Amino acid sequence: LGVIRPGEHGSTFGGNPLAAAIGERVVEMLSTGEFQERARALGEHLESRLSDLVGHGVTAIRVAGLWAGIDIDPHVGTGREVAERLLSRGVLVKDTHGQTIRIAPPLVIRATEIDWAVEQLKLVLAA
Repeated sequence: LGVIRPGEHGSTFGGNPLAAAIGERVVEMLSTGEFQERARALGEHLESRLSDLVGHGVTAIRVAGLWAGIDIDPHVGTGREVAERLLSRGVLVKDTHGQTIRIAPPLVIRATEIDWAVEQLKLVLAA
């Protein structure tokens, strides 16, 4: 096969112009502040809903924008067990450090979908 030297190898996606164009568009979109404001507002909504669960299967919550860390009471199960129970109810979360699960919904989520997901968590915690 030999050694390939610069300029001897071509590629349909060499330099990946599509990825570069997408990156430019994302930077333009973020420069308006619209998505940051959406994350802030929906994050406040998420935090208000999750705070009702503290003392009811949740020992603590941490929210930054639309990301939330939720510490699960050990009497309920591990973070992994709760994540698996949520998955069976159609909610995808990530277990992180033993008792913690992370919720990281997309920016296009609606408040009603957040409400539904938190309701699923409430049902899992009560089971």
